[in-house]
Amino acid sequence: MRLIRAAAVVGVVALAAVLGWRLAHQNNATAKAVLHNKIVPAPAFRLARLGGGPPVTLAALRGQAVVINFWASDCGPCKQEMPMLQSAAQRWAGKGATVVGIDTVDSRGAAKDFARKHGVTYAIGYDDVGEIATRYGVAFTPTTFFVDRRGRIVKRVLGPVPSSELDAQIRRALRT
Repeated sequence: MRLIRAAAVVGVVALAAVLGWRLAHQNNATAKAVLHNKIVPAPAFRLARLGGGPPVTLAALRGQAVVINFWASDCGPCKQEMPMLQSAAQRWAGKGATVVGIDTVDSRGAAKDFARKHGVTYAIGYDDVGEIATRYGVAFTPTTFFVDRRGRIVKRVLGPVPSSELDAQIRRALRT
């Protein structure tokens, strides 16, 4: 049992190192601009939908404010904020805003179990190797981006989004 745990820890550390290396060595103007709180176009993405169905794309959501939450099934803070994001997705449905989850650097089975366990009904894209996370400059999960109706990132939150900030940033994304 200890050997399995040790192998799992080594695997997680290796994945984190690869993601960190990719972030450090990729010319990513978007990630750098967001780091400095600049409003920039959100990188486009087209991801397989975790539960099946049509792909999850940012382009399909143009005209809406979009909350993009990067998460992973082994992330403790992701577990804590998931009910709040689900509640926001339901609360803002039909009001010009939507929530999209992006499961990153994770196994599909673990991600599906996680989403089912937490009752997630909003669209989840599956970013198995972290390509989209890298484009957004995501170094760890959870990281959340607020995208306005024109497709621009207007805010990034590292770590769990405080509940008071979630609705405030959605309203901001709807106004800009």
